[in-house]
Amino acid sequence: MNHRYFAVLCLLLALGVPVSVAQDGDQGLTADDSFVNPIAEGADPSVVQDGDRYLWVQSEGNRGIAIWESHSLTTLGRKHVVWRAPKSGPCSREVWAPEIVKLDDRWCIYFAASDGQNINHRTYVLVSKSSDPTGEYDLHGPLYTGDDFENKRQNIWAIDMVVLEHHGKRYAIWSGWTTPDSDVQKLYIAPMKSPTELSGPRVELTDNDDYLWERVEEREGTRGLHEGPQVLQRADRTFLVYSCAASWLPTYKLGLLELVGSDPLDPQSWKKDPLPLFRSTEQTFGVGHGGFVRSADRSQWWHVFHAKRDRNPGWRRSIYVQPMSWTEDGFPVLGSPVKAGTPIRRPAGETVQPIDKPRRFDFGANETLDAADYYGHHQLMRFSDAGVEIGVAAENVVNGYRCGEKILLRDTRYGDLDLTAEFSFVGGDRDAGILFRVSSPAVGFDAQRGYFAGLIPGRERIILGKMDGQNWQHLADAAAKIDRDQPQTLRVRAVGEQIEVFANDSAEPLIVHRDSDYSSGAIGVRVVDTHALFRSLDVRPIK
Repeated sequence: MNHRYFAVLCLLLALGVPVSVAQDGDQGLTADDSFVNPIAEGADPSVVQDGDRYLWVQSEGNRGIAIWESHSLTTLGRKHVVWRAPKSGPCSREVWAPEIVKLDDRWCIYFAASDGQNINHRTYVLVSKSSDPTGEYDLHGPLYTGDDFENKRQNIWAIDMVVLEHHGKRYAIWSGWTTPDSDVQKLYIAPMKSPTELSGPRVELTDNDDYLWERVEEREGTRGLHEGPQVLQRADRTFLVYSCAASWLPTYKLGLLELVGSDPLDPQSWKKDPLPLFRSTEQTFGVGHGGFVRSADRSQWWHVFHAKRDRNPGWRRSIYVQPMSWTEDGFPVLGSPVKAGTPIRRPAGETVQPIDKPRRFDFGANETLDAADYYGHHQLMRFSDAGVEIGVAAENVVNGYRCGEKILLRDTRYGDLDLTAEFSFVGGDRDAGILFRVSSPAVGFDAQRGYFAGLIPGRERIILGKMDGQNWQHLADAAAKIDRDQPQTLRVRAVGEQIEVFANDSAEPLIVHRDSDYSSGAIGVRVVDTHALFRSLDVRPIK
């Protein structure tokens, strides 16, 4: 048996993950000790640990940068937009792939941006004004990433910069074009004078087409492509994990370089592994731009990456996290990308204390920014003093897709309950309403297990259905008075197998149905191809 496969097999068995990505089922895990992928919409994930929290950094609609903070590795948490691009200029458009790192008691976010023309992509860095990563930042750059280091003439395209710290020195590593107009991406390295300035010329690390699997279509006659370098260090070994082939195709994957010499600036010091480190399966494909982080208690290593939403060319992607392992001699083992919806045991050290008490959640209040998790394209949600809008009909959505946008109140678990939502329709004529007795939420229309009760203004119907993580099953519907220009009130009363659904001024339930599939779970709100503003959820457990 291959040593990498054996190591990952042992790890997955220990963590309760199915050993074959084609398998389904919860493998004995409960909703409190498991999660499923994908955990969020997005691409090029960058995450670091800061004390007892995780900091994620993401491009904010290609026009800014946001930091999300969470105490869990399996949800992004609360968003803080820390920088917005100017309206015009060299870094006003195409803000790509930010990477966050703490250097000299300051947080640094390296990112690429342009004036709207890809050929003008350059690397910039934000440096925090204090030790607070969610505070204010100063912009520096562009860094010089061309070939005339002495005179700094004719800067060259650069993206995906990261920092390597090795034996007390720092080096910048990035993906750059070979010439100012070549559109040929290779990996480069240069010494750093400070977090905002390089101190020497760039050095090409390796050819980008040594193997067919590094080429965009994995065959002769197509070009090699290297990008998304990520430093991975453990014990006395230093690796550089890179993305290769085509980010817009299912061929995207990860390769590996290891620093085997003493000088990182010498290409001969790096050894390329002849096999891909991580590649697609039939179920999860276009995987790449991976990062690495420890579990909350630091006992486990986890791999964070993105995967494509469909096989068509393009950049519609979502974020996955899964455990990784190491061979006895210290080689990283990533295994295969897990299938969406597969239960995985939560990272070690994460604790869940489900809420089951009476409570009113006001979506316009700050507390729900911390207490809720959103599953959907991040440009299709926005908070205001009035509440939270999901399914937003936003302009200039980057790589947008609809997926039944939903918000789940974190760590809630109610069985028998009386639940009321107050909301308004903003646009669209499809469903908006309440999720209840929900577990295993992920990005996707029916990517949760539990019940949904909703109003459909276009048909003036109230509906009840359930989902098994992949499919929708209609349970009941009825006529309902829905004035889409007025605020809506939707109420669910569930006791045992009996579910009653009320709408607006109805004194008696409009739907009465019995179903025994789900007895308890989280609560939240959801839309289906509709734009709605949710004001509150009021829940009372029935003992």
